[in-house]
Amino acid sequence: MYQRILVAYNGTPESRLALQECIRLSPGPAAQIHLLAVVTPVPIVLAGEFVAAVPTMDEEQAERDAMAQVLETGRRMLADAGLSVTPHLEVGEPVTVIGELVNRAGIELVIVGHSRHKPFAMRWWRGSMDAVLVEKIRCSVLVAADPKPQ
Repeated sequence: MYQRILVAYNGTPESRLALQECIRLSPGPAAQIHLLAVVTPVPIVLAGEFVAAVPTMDEEQAERDAMAQVLETGRRMLADAGLSVTPHLEVGEPVTVIGELVNRAGIELVIVGHSRHKPFAMRWWRGSMDAVLVEKIRCSVLVAADPKPQ
């Protein structure tokens, strides 16, 4: 049984599926569940020599605050199921942050949500976080998806 599990959570319905899948695994009270929410920095857009968009400190803090609330909601859901949860709120690119936490915490299983509603062509052209993540980390990945047909 997995003892160190990382659940990626951002409040979307797909990421809630990841929380539910973690609960369904019933890892037991000795398991360490790491719940990760990632604030993706707003890119700075450069047009020639001019900066077209620079996020303000207020915007960045508002995004952090919003994601902290999302993280707390997920933490409560897992804790209410009897799981020991360590929340992590990080800033960066999700795949990079997940990879760093996997290494730092000795994670054995990463659980992410996946949407079946994205058009196939969009996933094919742009790739998916799931595919990139599998290449970047050295542990098992469970992709939680809605089992109901649409």
